[in-house]
Amino acid sequence: MKHTLSVVVEDEAGVLTRIASLFARRGFNIESLAVGTAEQNGFSRITMVVPGDDHVIEQLTKQLDKLINVIVVKNLTEIPCVERELMLIKVHAAPASRSEIIEIAQIFRARVVDVSDDSLILEVVGDPGKMVAIIKMLEKFGIREIARTGKISLIRESGVNTEYLKVT
Repeated sequence: MKHTLSVVVEDEAGVLTRIASLFARRGFNIESLAVGTAEQNGFSRITMVVPGDDHVIEQLTKQLDKLINVIVVKNLTEIPCVERELMLIKVHAAPASRSEIIEIAQIFRARVVDVSDDSLILEVVGDPGKMVAIIKMLEKFGIREIARTGKISLIRESGVNTEYLKVT
């Protein structure tokens, strides 16, 4: 199972290296990593997606908590959250297929951010499932490059779990 961890750290040199080293020493892969400034000056928020069972993640969380410069560690996996990711995707766009690609982009609320004679670059923002879906739709045209930010996530203060809304 994939777990989403949110870690607030002091904004100092070497903090990310210590966290990555902790995972590497234990043989764990970080599938997604996003780092940015937090709500207070001098702090950063690191959002990681890490595979593992509940016991392993609990142990990693305890180890992270012990690191110097780590302020708060939260496992967001089972908590209602807003999750987003940014992706730039460069697609082969022959003149004959360009309008179909733009139509797909509109359905996914993606924006065309670059146009050339034989390609388009789309900017897509949304939950990770949306990224997978648009990639599948665009594969038939030929994907040239993809750059993704990694998932970022904040707890929903309302407590509303939108996963339940998708099922009904």
